[in-house]
Amino acid sequence: MKEFKQAMACAALLLTTLVMAGTTQALAGGDLQSVVDEAHAKFKDLKDGKNADYIPELDKVPSELFGIAIITVDGKVYTAGDVDYAFSIQSVAKPFTAALVMEEQGVEALHEKIGVEPTGMPFNSVMAIQLNEQRSVNPLVNAGAIAAVSMLDANSPEQRWDMLLKWYSDLAGDKLTLLDDVYVSESETNYNNRAIANMLYNFGRLYSDPMEAVDVYTKECSVGVTAKQLAMMGATIANNGKNPKTGKQLISPENIPELLAIMFMAGFYDEVGEWAYSAALPAKTGVGGGIVAVVPGKMAIVAFSPRLNEAGNSVRALKAIEYISRSRSLGVFGPNPF
Repeated sequence: MKEFKQAMACAALLLTTLVMAGTTQALAGGDLQSVVDEAHAKFKDLKDGKNADYIPELDKVPSELFGIAIITVDGKVYTAGDVDYAFSIQSVAKPFTAALVMEEQGVEALHEKIGVEPTGMPFNSVMAIQLNEQRSVNPLVNAGAIAAVSMLDANSPEQRWDMLLKWYSDLAGDKLTLLDDVYVSESETNYNNRAIANMLYNFGRLYSDPMEAVDVYTKECSVGVTAKQLAMMGATIANNGKNPKTGKQLISPENIPELLAIMFMAGFYDEVGEWAYSAALPAKTGVGGGIVAVVPGKMAIVAFSPRLNEAGNSVRALKAIEYISRSRSLGVFGPNPF
């Protein structure tokens, strides 16, 4: 376990060093606003993809919404488009829940009770549980995320949920709320997640009542967040765990390397290799249309648009962040402009 923690820390330190060495040119405020405007103009008319229709409420979100936000570690904000529209956070919540588990129980507990490996399968795969001896493999797919919720130190469903919502609000530097219509819609259709929870419980890889874990996880996914609020959450990770708006140290600095490593390896569903190749940033995506990417020590980049590709990633948001990263050489592996 000691060797694992040292290896993860060294890998994340290397990524951070590469980022800080290659991104000085992108830190001027005028340039950041310019690149946000460029990305929004470049992709705002893109019509590819469609809303997630397996959750009925997500299918109702206006598909032309598109917003981009950058927040730097010193709290400066650069935006374009629909950055004040509250969309459901969905799977983008997962790394933040993992961070809370790390704060409560340490990175070793997350590694032992969930795992950190990508599955190579869709984010909601039941087969991944059957094929992997470890069962829950990482906290950024549904199985591991439900397990992470079950690991929280709570005595009741209400306490578990209140703890999560307060945590997200602290990270955002703003009060976040549940989107009730999305929660009801997901609760009525989350049979696959119920199956996942029951399988994990059967294998001894779930740590609370299965249906309690699923219900709180469903609420987690149904939290409303704007692109600006999500960018502040990401900027907190970029700022070594300190919220740039409130100044609160929320995530222990020693937990940031492992969190970034998990995001880099498993944050982009089963397109993580393509994302590493093209944008090369730790990130997390969600079927609500949001994506948060972290430039360690520098900033967070968030984009939101509901139209998704077949892998469940927002087409406009993906391309916008990829453009910002590549055109300003922000990727962790060094300069790689178009």
